[in-house]
Amino acid sequence: QVQLMESGGGLVQAGGSLRLSCAASGSIASIHDMGWYRQAPGKQRELVAEITRVGTTHYADFVKERFTISRDNAKNTVYLQMHSLQPEDTAVYYCNADVNTRDTLSTHWGQGTQVTVSS
Repeated sequence: QVQLMESGGGLVQAGGSLRLSCAASGSIASIHDMGWYRQAPGKQRELVAEITRVGTTHYADFVKERFTISRDNAKNTVYLQMHSLQPEDTAVYYCNADVNTRDTLSTHWGQGTQVTVSS
C-alpha cells in the first residue's frame, strides 16, 4: 500500500507565496517521476510541474518561472515552491508519483490540498 500526503496549502493574498509538500509512504522500492497537478472548479485537472528521479524538471507554460519543483529522494518527498501567486492559481493541488513496489510500477495520487489566492 502506497500513500501520498500533501500539505502546505492555504489562503494567501495575490503576490504571495506558498510551499507545498507531498510525502510518499508505504511499501516503496523506488519512486520515478513525481509531479504536481491542479484542478480549479469547473475545469479539468492540469499539469503544473513534474520532476524525474535525477532532477530533470518540466513546467506548464502558465507557471512562467513563478514555481519551482524539487524533491528529496531520501524522504520520498516532492515540493512545489510557488511565488507571485495570482487569483487564477486558485485550485486544489494534487501530487502524484510513479512508485515501484516490490511487485509493480503504478501511479499514485494524493488527496489534494486547497490553494486559494485572494485579490
